[in-house]
Amino acid sequence: MARAALVTGASRGIGLAVARALAADGAAVCVTARGADGLAEAVRRLGPHAIACPGDIADPAHLEEAVSRTLAEFGRLDVLVNNAATNAPLGPLMAADPLDWRTAFTVNVEAPLRLVQAAWRGWMREHGGAVVNICTEGTHDVGPGLGAYGTTKTALLRLTRQLAAELAPAVRVNAVSPGLVRTEMARFVWERDEPAIAATLPLARIGEPEDVARAVRWLVSAEASWITGADLVVDGGRRVRSAYRPRSAPPT
Repeated sequence: MARAALVTGASRGIGLAVARALAADGAAVCVTARGADGLAEAVRRLGPHAIACPGDIADPAHLEEAVSRTLAEFGRLDVLVNNAATNAPLGPLMAADPLDWRTAFTVNVEAPLRLVQAAWRGWMREHGGAVVNICTEGTHDVGPGLGAYGTTKTALLRLTRQLAAELAPAVRVNAVSPGLVRTEMARFVWERDEPAIAATLPLARIGEPEDVARAVRWLVSAEASWITGADLVVDGGRRVRSAYRPRSAPPT
């Protein structure tokens, strides 16, 4: 067994795509999510070197359990991918419920830190490793209705850079910031008028979970061994679209 990985929010979408990419590279994978049935199906698809640890990452006990189970099953923990997140509360910040706001920080910021702490204590302090936090290209911009999500992910990006400095040289810590990706979490955005949205992007399509997974796979590989504290934006060119002039309509 070359490596072992722990991926959160991995029953579907980006998390599952990341787990599949790592498994294809020969890694053993522990996947977590709240839904036991979805995780069981994910493990079936991932193959014999995959295990499930269902639970809620807002629960600190689950985070410790996920790391402990990974170490007990595989004897190591080389890669941690913090993907699980919530985009609630949606809407303007002036209407945000303080309890929902607090939950967003618990899930999107506190849980990744707790997992890194557990992975550091359990394996990475002595043996090294790589951490990738899934942020968002929205940390570089603002938009309507996603103030809580953008704020928490901006905090996660800042946490990524701080951890990269504190844990070096043993552990590399980086972020991947996706643009609009075809996931259930983002369905309310892309399903409304996908062709029109795609036409505004230089690469003429919204993202797929596999686009993000390939970026993560590279960042945790030896090919990226001199990269830490970085934020790899995977957004189809959205950040440069103000200068983009479509040559023709995208294919249908």
